[in-house]
Amino acid sequence: MRVTLEIDAKKVDAIINATKQQKISTALAQALDEFLEHRRRQDFLTQVRNGKTDYQSSNDRIEKSILTPQ
Repeated sequence: MRVTLEIDAKKVDAIINATKQQKISTALAQALDEFLEHRRRQDFLTQVRNGKTDYQSSNDRIEKSILTPQ
């Protein structure tokens, strides 16, 4: 989809530097994807903290699964 936007040049430069992309459209697409993934994770964690999911693992169980080789 094509969209025309006015974005501050400093922000565009920062996004290009952060994403290591050379094209503005590719850099912005990557930045949007990363933002949306971050938002999904934050929403999930909020639901877990509020007890609104059936997520059952304890912190000890998670750490054990990370530290124990399969």
